[in-house]
Amino acid sequence: MRIGGEIKKPYKNPTEWMERVKELKYSAVHAPIGHDASYEEKKAYIECAKENNVIIGEVGIWRNPISLDEQEAKDNIEYCKKRLALAEELGANCCVNITGSRGEIWDGFYKENYNEDVYALIVDTTREIIDSVNPKHTYYTLEPMPWMIPDSPDIYLKLIEDIDRKAFGVHLDFTNMINSPLRFLKSDEFIEECFTKLGAYTKSIHAKDVVMEKKYPCVIKEVMPGRGMLNYRRIVRLIDKLGADIPVFVEHLDTHEEYLEASTFIRETAINEDITVI
Repeated sequence: MRIGGEIKKPYKNPTEWMERVKELKYSAVHAPIGHDASYEEKKAYIECAKENNVIIGEVGIWRNPISLDEQEAKDNIEYCKKRLALAEELGANCCVNITGSRGEIWDGFYKENYNEDVYALIVDTTREIIDSVNPKHTYYTLEPMPWMIPDSPDIYLKLIEDIDRKAFGVHLDFTNMINSPLRFLKSDEFIEECFTKLGAYTKSIHAKDVVMEKKYPCVIKEVMPGRGMLNYRRIVRLIDKLGADIPVFVEHLDTHEEYLEASTFIRETAINEDITVI
């Protein structure tokens, strides 16, 4: 297992970057440099990562390729292609985005997100992005979300079948799919279903936690790993079955210290389960 997360402290070059990585004891990282960087800069970061046995686990996109604004959607699709090309160049495990929304907020909840024509648009757009780059080493993936597809393992499997591209893989964020009281209360069973159905396609994992408050009608909140109700002893064992190099990223934290705390919790939980953490 490899553990990583965001780096909050600034850096100006590969040496400073690796100092930050080692402070956090990461062995997996997000892309440390943008697609507009020079060839020499990219090469320097790639070599630094290899020399220190650190893998670049994912390149993030975080743009809406199915925006209602046609020009915005076009621009975002081109950005997706550039980021996927960067993932291929860096040898990253995957490039990750969300499917996007059909409303003003790029990652917002709208009933139109679930329309059949929107599903077809997602399939076509994803194919276009992948086909334009034709990656041989990396994968284009979609992060599950609570209020847009894919919001379940079965819908993700349907996307894999319908998109029908070898370079389409799974980014597994099981926490984002815990979007109902039943999934929260049966989180052990639901998370195992996620790994059973999607594990073979998984290229990267986001690790978070959740709590459900006794408020009406229902409030499920994301929290740092170890501060919620998810069974991380069971989760790290499921992750371990995917292989030694699977990257597990903590996210949505505010400080260097919080990232250190969250990643340390997962590392210590894994070690206590006799799992090797690189």
